[in-house]
Amino acid sequence: MKQNALEGLRVLDFTQIWSGPYCTMLMALYGAEVIKIESEKRPDRTRLFSVMLARYYEGRDTSPLYNTLNLNKLGITLNLTQRRGVDLVRELVKVSDVVVENFRPGVMAKLGIDYESLREINPKLIYLSSSSRGGTGPEWDYAGLAFMFSALGGLSYITGYADGLPSKTSGRTDLIVGMTALFAILSALIHRTETGRGQYIDLSSSEAITALMGDVFMEYAMNGRNQTRQGNRDAAMAPHNCYRCAGEDQWISIACASDGEWRALCEAMNRPDLAADERFSGVYARKENEVELDRLIGEWTATFTPTQAVEMLRKAGVAAAPSRSSRDLLADDHLRQRGAFLEIDHPDMGRQTLVGAPWKLTDDQNGLIRHAPLFGQHNDYVFEQLLGLSPKQVEELRREEVIY
Repeated sequence: MKQNALEGLRVLDFTQIWSGPYCTMLMALYGAEVIKIESEKRPDRTRLFSVMLARYYEGRDTSPLYNTLNLNKLGITLNLTQRRGVDLVRELVKVSDVVVENFRPGVMAKLGIDYESLREINPKLIYLSSSSRGGTGPEWDYAGLAFMFSALGGLSYITGYADGLPSKTSGRTDLIVGMTALFAILSALIHRTETGRGQYIDLSSSEAITALMGDVFMEYAMNGRNQTRQGNRDAAMAPHNCYRCAGEDQWISIACASDGEWRALCEAMNRPDLAADERFSGVYARKENEVELDRLIGEWTATFTPTQAVEMLRKAGVAAAPSRSSRDLLADDHLRQRGAFLEIDHPDMGRQTLVGAPWKLTDDQNGLIRHAPLFGQHNDYVFEQLLGLSPKQVEELRREEVIY
């Protein structure tokens, strides 16, 4: 009996940086055997450098970002510039279910391991290519990183303050793309179960962002209004903002969706005069006087810690939540009781606390088996046990820099 939802599934992972590795890691956490393929000439770039932290790492196994995004995977090294390296990939495809890659369009075809080449070997293969603009269209050859995806997809334009520039969302955009890729692969697996056929998935990272902006398109299509940046404010709700609390860099978010919730907020603030004030007598009036409204609420929140303010507001029936830092999240008892964090021992980094998948399955272990693979850690297992090569053959391929 399977102990994990994706047990028995084998995935060849050619991805690097954020979006692709996140997609395949989620599959690995739920039982898929994910084989990450790198080489001396092309290791995953997050092994060596973190864009978010602007930090370089010594060695190839101690990057926190790499180890966060590659849990539970196997790792091998193959030199794809050599014909024998490509031949070994083709052999692996025969015993695999899914290929995931995020090279620029055309790279895999030049190597001879694109979908059209590999489907002849394995007609049931599901093959996902993730790129900036997709594999077709006039901009098919655009290169891209996460902040470009958000800009091209339309998210940056509406993110930021009204008097400021469009904001980049960086790596968090990659995680959205990774989730989208996972959804597409699982859909293809269901299709294969019903039909016996594999298929090619052409994923545009910028379209993955655009697809989540339906309300913005509706606003323009129906009302002719081109939504721009609003900071923390909402088009209709007021108050709707993040307010400073007592303490250093402490904040709370408050939102009122109705007049009833506004009156409840006034009661919690012990300010019945505000509930009777004509400037705030309805949602339209509150929107017109939002600057003064935010000032008054901010004066009140500044006298309490986020915990104190949230407790009072929730008791009153007002939507409120603290704005949490990474330190706050790691100390959060609710998250820990839900098993949001995974503890793992790493041979070079020691005991690590990492973020797991954001959902729990009833009939799944939802557990962690191993840390992210060390560079080329599972070469012997993959080439000897899966492909049946002898130790002598593997050693010869190492000397010839094929397994490299």
